[in-house]
Amino acid sequence: MLFSEDLKVERLEIKIANLPSELSGLKLVQLSDLHYDGKNLSDELLIEAIEISNAENPDLIALTGDFVTHNPRVILNLIPYLKNLKSKQKIYACLGNHDIYYRRGKRMIIQSLESIGIKVLWNQIDYLFDDKLAIVGLADLFSSEFNPQPIFAQLKPHIPRIVLSHNPDTMAILQEFPLDLQLSGHTHGGQIVIPFMGPLPAIITEIKRYTPSFLHPFIPYLSMCSEISKHWEWSQGYHRIGNNQLYVNRGLASYFPGRLFCPPELTVINLI
Repeated sequence: MLFSEDLKVERLEIKIANLPSELSGLKLVQLSDLHYDGKNLSDELLIEAIEISNAENPDLIALTGDFVTHNPRVILNLIPYLKNLKSKQKIYACLGNHDIYYRRGKRMIIQSLESIGIKVLWNQIDYLFDDKLAIVGLADLFSSEFNPQPIFAQLKPHIPRIVLSHNPDTMAILQEFPLDLQLSGHTHGGQIVIPFMGPLPAIITEIKRYTPSFLHPFIPYLSMCSEISKHWEWSQGYHRIGNNQLYVNRGLASYFPGRLFCPPELTVINLI
């Protein structure tokens, strides 16, 4: 197991325009990037996150992708844990890039999650509270099926909408669409954060801007960082981008070399 840090619960209030007064205070828990494969996430951390989520007694739960890393069959080992998650209303999920690497993996993961009552939204909309709130789940950005225009065209106007989209880079595209809050993961928060400077991948990609191209092959992790995300400035936390709001969860799992000043996260969001 890679070095990680203690789980941190992030709490925030987010203002949603046109949110009906009876929905003010709605509590949403977000978890992301479990990468359950026996290496990147310990059973102890997973159990702790589920117990904390249940203790919050949330109205909604959002799981924002990357349930597995490579082998989709490990979802079968994850399901006995996830079936313990409890929500007053519904548990929603979108899929991440790792969930769709294998041809049959996507179907297996969707079927497994839905077998325990987790609603997977892949270019789909679900309405809650007598059509007073819309939950939108998009295909992963790296999928050939990512095409938000027809999805947003279906949305009923003037209804607050929360978008589940694994990769925060999608916000660069979704700025042209009205949405109230996008929930993402994918970046793991950068995993290593340099105090007073920010996430290490953001620093590495910034160095690229000020170095000649012939030196780029010699900058460690530059290619990997560029492939993972184009917008490391959105790698964690809350962001207002134009008229839209984005929250990026740091995830639970850790890749090599582990986490530093970037603890795994469970997010508790109150909508007001």
